[in-house]
Amino acid sequence: MLGALLEAEPAPQRVIEVGWLVDIEKGGVIYASPRRLGRKPSASEHAKALNRCPAINDFDARHFEIACPFDLNIAFVPATDKQEPSLRNASGGESAIRGQQLGRLISLSRPVEWRDPARPIVQLQLPYLFLSDDPCWLNQLPPFMTYRAAPLPGVMLGGRFPIHIWPRHQMWAFEWYDTSQNIVIKRGEPLFYLRFECNDASRHVRLVETEMTPDVRDYVDSVSTVANYVNQTFSLFATAQERRPPRLLMPKNARRGND
Repeated sequence: MLGALLEAEPAPQRVIEVGWLVDIEKGGVIYASPRRLGRKPSASEHAKALNRCPAINDFDARHFEIACPFDLNIAFVPATDKQEPSLRNASGGESAIRGQQLGRLISLSRPVEWRDPARPIVQLQLPYLFLSDDPCWLNQLPPFMTYRAAPLPGVMLGGRFPIHIWPRHQMWAFEWYDTSQNIVIKRGEPLFYLRFECNDASRHVRLVETEMTPDVRDYVDSVSTVANYVNQTFSLFATAQERRPPRLLMPKNARRGND
């Protein structure tokens, strides 16, 4: 009897699919696809080499990298009696990105919103969206496994939210400890990592490029910018769950990536 019950149980799913897309009308090609970290190359073929450690390989494979889409060289302009603190494109006329375009994407939070009055908060808007039809939480993490010869003059601020009911655009947020140093990040260097949590911690994630359907557009718009109107946006999860369309993932041309 027990054997029959076990045979009747469906086999556990090996992976959970997470959809991703670049939600922008023009210039989307500059935003690279998310990259799985995976196994790093090693010169050693020894049986005990780090690249053969299953714990390390499993850890690496559960992280995805989002790369910086353009060169950044940002300087801090302190407040004066006549103006608020601001940002300056330190590359000037040599910058690959026009100052007007950069100004639309990167901003300095108001001083009253900083965690410390001496540490400005910089935010870079990104068009990446991640969706799931299974319960799944996205963790945004600093790129802690990437070595930088010249460390950034502050710390990245991470975040965590459920992408199955609260899909929102990614934001790179940075707390600037030493404003005498510029924020310098080259195109292609990692801005942050992503790690996904689901109910079964043993399952891996497969990223699937997905379509922006009308239902998904309406749903994403319904949860966007709500922080401008209310505090504690997590209190809105129940309402968002009620209004969620039956399906968010619609694989683009049935193509799958990052297996």
